[in-house]
Amino acid sequence: MKLRLPILATLIATMGFVTLAPASGPASGREHIRFDADWRFRTDPNSTIGGIPVAAWQWTAASGVTDLNVTATPADGADVRWRRARIGQDVFRNRPGFAWFKADLGTTVHAEPGMKRVLHFESVDDNCQVFVNGVMLKKHYVWDEPFDVELDSVWNEGLPNTAIVLVQNTGGGGGIMGMVTLRAAKDQKVPDFAKPEYNDSDWRVVQLPHDYLLEGTFTPTADAGHGSLPQIPAWYRKTFTLPKSYQGKTLTIEFDGVYRNSIVWINGHKLGKHSSGYIGFRHDLAPFVKYGERNEITVFVDPRQSEGWWYEGAGIYRHVWLTVTDPIHVAPNGTFVSSEMRKALAMLTVDTMISNETGREQGCTIVSEVYDPTGLKVVTVKSSTPVGMYHSRNLTQQISVMKPMLWSIEKPQLYRLHTTLVRNNVSTDAVDTVFGIRTLRFDPDKGFFLNGKAIKLKGTCNHQDFIGVGIGMPDSVLEWRIKKLKEMGSNAYRCSHNPPAKELLDACDRLGMVVMDENRHLGNAIGGKTPHGAKYDDLPELRELILRDRNHPSIVMWSMCNEEPLQGTPEGAQIFKAMMNEVHLWDTTRPITCAMNGGWGSGITTVQDLQGGNYNPTGYDAFHKKFPKMPFFGSETASAVSTRGEYVNDRQKGYVSAYDVNAPPWAQPAQVAWKALADRPFMEGGFVWTGFDYKGEPTPYGWPCVNSHFGIMDMCGFPKDSYYYYKAWWGDKPSIHVYPHWNWKGKEGKPINVWVQSNCDQVELFLNGESLGMKKMPRNEHLEWTVNYAPGALVAKGYNNHKLAVTDRVETTGAPFAIVLKTDRTQLVSDSEDVTMVEVQILDAKGRIVPEAANMVKFTASGAGSVAGVGNGDPSCHEPDKASQRSAFHGLCMVLIRASSTPGPIKLTASSPGLKGASTSFQSKPAMAKDAPNPR
Repeated sequence: MKLRLPILATLIATMGFVTLAPASGPASGREHIRFDADWRFRTDPNSTIGGIPVAAWQWTAASGVTDLNVTATPADGADVRWRRARIGQDVFRNRPGFAWFKADLGTTVHAEPGMKRVLHFESVDDNCQVFVNGVMLKKHYVWDEPFDVELDSVWNEGLPNTAIVLVQNTGGGGGIMGMVTLRAAKDQKVPDFAKPEYNDSDWRVVQLPHDYLLEGTFTPTADAGHGSLPQIPAWYRKTFTLPKSYQGKTLTIEFDGVYRNSIVWINGHKLGKHSSGYIGFRHDLAPFVKYGERNEITVFVDPRQSEGWWYEGAGIYRHVWLTVTDPIHVAPNGTFVSSEMRKALAMLTVDTMISNETGREQGCTIVSEVYDPTGLKVVTVKSSTPVGMYHSRNLTQQISVMKPMLWSIEKPQLYRLHTTLVRNNVSTDAVDTVFGIRTLRFDPDKGFFLNGKAIKLKGTCNHQDFIGVGIGMPDSVLEWRIKKLKEMGSNAYRCSHNPPAKELLDACDRLGMVVMDENRHLGNAIGGKTPHGAKYDDLPELRELILRDRNHPSIVMWSMCNEEPLQGTPEGAQIFKAMMNEVHLWDTTRPITCAMNGGWGSGITTVQDLQGGNYNPTGYDAFHKKFPKMPFFGSETASAVSTRGEYVNDRQKGYVSAYDVNAPPWAQPAQVAWKALADRPFMEGGFVWTGFDYKGEPTPYGWPCVNSHFGIMDMCGFPKDSYYYYKAWWGDKPSIHVYPHWNWKGKEGKPINVWVQSNCDQVELFLNGESLGMKKMPRNEHLEWTVNYAPGALVAKGYNNHKLAVTDRVETTGAPFAIVLKTDRTQLVSDSEDVTMVEVQILDAKGRIVPEAANMVKFTASGAGSVAGVGNGDPSCHEPDKASQRSAFHGLCMVLIRASSTPGPIKLTASSPGLKGASTSFQSKPAMAKDAPNPR
């Protein structure tokens, strides 16, 4: 399909391929500088910037009101019925009218001299009058525009205070649609912390990516859905110096991800506010920086208004970049390579957006060089075009590649486009774009095809946090998690429920993992779910997602949203269609879908390309029969709950049995969910909820649990027993796993339920050398035996074609004796960010993991590295992630080792009273990327 671009001018140049030459070196003009080091940081629990959220609202119809000239509020009484109202709720049901809203503001807002009390409204739709303590203080007539109401003239310090708001809705949805906060603020344009002269010498220095919420203390009074950690605002500041040679250049600061509601200042100048915590943003620095002198950038972060219902963290949790370019340059995310296969020929369409930020028209030439996966240059094309002043222009080139090397799950071969912008025979800008050549087909009867090969999607849904680092996952952790999923046999990854880090997609490209890339909101909503009447006239977050991610060959579908209340309605379909139109402006090469947990066949179903179904496997056949031309996949499946190493449910401790028998009412055990997909050729496959446990959303229990039980692996990436079910039926090698553990002191002679997960034809079980029988393994199922416990060895043997293929065993162990450290990487990069995961095992004297071991292990790192964090996979453990010690959970825990900025050896030592200690060594090598010029 041809890419459609809504631009002012488009030039299309069709060129043949040219004989190749050695790869050219990097062009001058562009610098992309990682800006992650030496940020100073402090929390600000009593910030007057964010204020105290006012969330408990009530509403009632405003009968008889015809305009915003009301002088009195409704009196409380039997004839006034107040009902609860959520922020963002459309109480008008898409009809014009008036409604009253009421909220208690409390008794105390401490205001120091020079400060004033303010009630801040982020968004009211459409117009309103605001009363506090019965006095009308403000009328506001612009919908969706933030405004303040000063309270000092009516505030009763120490007594109850009440706000009542009359809202007029002129059409569509209406109500109090955005966050409302109460605060005491100084009458100043620049907060003290954002002033360049502010002395921040006592602030802590941190390295990005950074999730500061993880540093808090678990408490039952905090929101359990967000991990029982208090959500408080914070500040970041960074000092840097720019060389005078940058004068006349375009300078852009790029934030890949800040959670959330961030405000950025440079040298006291406010650059802007960005509410989303999941998509990046950028600001132009050039008008406000000083060259050859100190510059101060300040970022305020406020996570108190959530976007989701899971642990979302807080802070500058992805990379920050300083990009320096010539005023005539390739625009951010301005290259796109799409491909179409024509037998043995791949036709590439290369689009390059050129930005001219000068006051006169400029002529330039775009040189596009394509390098194959071996590094060989296979084609070069050159095209010239004028670009008007303060204007952007797209240049389209058609390129032929003979016998292309295709990107696939098994062989993820990647091409590279090197784009050079030339003016007056001088190379002034250069950009590299990694892409892949592959074909996609979603057949409503036969499933998903990649490069013409049928592929069942064996996917997992995943949130974006990990032990020790929270949402601030270094690139190495992102890649490690994809590798762990691949080892299980998974081939697909759903970014739930938000745009992922770019580096995660890079890892999927390199490792061969197809991706369902997901947008956070339906339309322009800002909360957890999109209310009736939400706006969708402009979709900046979706636009940024598509422009940012469209070159990744791993992405095979765009997902617009997840489980929205409007999903089955005509309004939902209308918003979704507008989103599809936005996507098609920038990419027409992938189907568009979403995850629906209801409304199948109506609403969004009527406009999307693929049907994503959450749960409800008994509805697959009926939907396919009614909509035989709609490709169908399980966008969210299973949601089985389990705790690694536990075999009985324990509500008090917050543990769930690891046998595959537990699921919430809406969900299914792993075996039920996968069989429903595997047995139906028309189902494309599905995405299990979830690959890894994650903080927050504890199910089926609340406190003391602080993370979920949904993962196939726990928070550390240690496999639960259900991992081996998926490994057996998703993998392509003989597999067998017997459980539970075999340490049951006090239960001698009593029956133990023994499960075996395997993909072999037959399995025979032995206890202490005696056969307990051989059983045939049903496809996509498991086997069970009831075994009277006796200490010793329980052995499962798998046979294919009557030949022994694989064996697994569990043994009764002795007492904890020693610590063993295991890692898959001993070579690190000295960039202050690279992290390696170290598995810590508690073994008996014979080298076997002790399943009941809960020893506290202390870690010491010396040399060119440090302890970055710890974890153990226990969903009810309240020990801090940021620590130098951790208790084992069922014989295992984990420590993360981070390289410093200095190359050299690193030594990790682990010790525990009464156990033989352990140590292991690492080596860090110099970093390739550079950080900020002249950092403080």
